[in-house]
Amino acid sequence: MNSLRDRLLVPLRADTLLLTPLAEPHRDALRAACAADPAIWPIYATSFAPPQFDASFDALLANPGRLPFAVFQNDGLIGMTAYLRLVPGAQTLEIGNSYLAPGARGTGLNAIMKRLMIDHAFGCDFRRIEFRIDTRNVRSQAAVRKLGATQEGTLRAERITWTGHVRDTALFALLREDWETAAPQKAAISAGD
Repeated sequence: MNSLRDRLLVPLRADTLLLTPLAEPHRDALRAACAADPAIWPIYATSFAPPQFDASFDALLANPGRLPFAVFQNDGLIGMTAYLRLVPGAQTLEIGNSYLAPGARGTGLNAIMKRLMIDHAFGCDFRRIEFRIDTRNVRSQAAVRKLGATQEGTLRAERITWTGHVRDTALFALLREDWETAAPQKAAISAGD
């Protein structure tokens, strides 16, 4: 899996947007970005709000099953995202652990970020990409629908979040052939994510 990890966890760039492997030097800038919206963390499985930030950041970097990226616009760190749940034998993975600071939302950057990650994952011979989203997070569900992902169901009481909430998780998936078929529409994905 190291060679696959090395192939997946590389810098990805489009115009002013850069995804680069998340590392210790990003800690302070990501802490500031995550602190910009403390009200959002209760709908996340893990909190990166100031009181929990350092423990969550350490756990993210230490987890070999997560391939996290720092997200930059121009030279400013505006969020994070990750590949996770890699199952090489089944050629599947998940994109998640995504957060963008409030000023970057609704600008089209999320769609560009996800397109970079999707194109790269399919280019690394994955055939299925999943998105697992708290059913309360309607913004993220709408964003993955715009990418062409199909909701395949709801995983009831799928996990317990950091708040103790027993979470229902909406499961979305995007297959390589769906993405290839949607190629003409990919360019049309724009603001409103």
